[in-house]
Amino acid sequence: MFLWRNTRNSVEKHNRMLKELEADQIYADIQMAKREWEQAMRQFEDAQGQDEIDYAIYVLEAAERKYQIHLRRAKRARANDDVTSQRGIM
Repeated sequence: MFLWRNTRNSVEKHNRMLKELEADQIYADIQMAKREWEQAMRQFEDAQGQDEIDYAIYVLEAAERKYQIHLRRAKRARANDDVTSQRGIM
């Protein structure tokens, strides 16, 4: 009995640590994507000539999409955490 309880606590602790690491990674990815988007905005503002403007728009759109992807990922992770806590899992 004691061994089972100890193993279960260990697994729960391991799962909590994994969720914390995932949350930290998601946050870091969001911050990096935000910096890339800000840099793309500055590049667009400083662009001169049609080719530079076109390229800056391309980079800006890609940075915006990347930022949106990471924000959606964070929302999904948050929703999954809410569902599992409501069901009493973890």
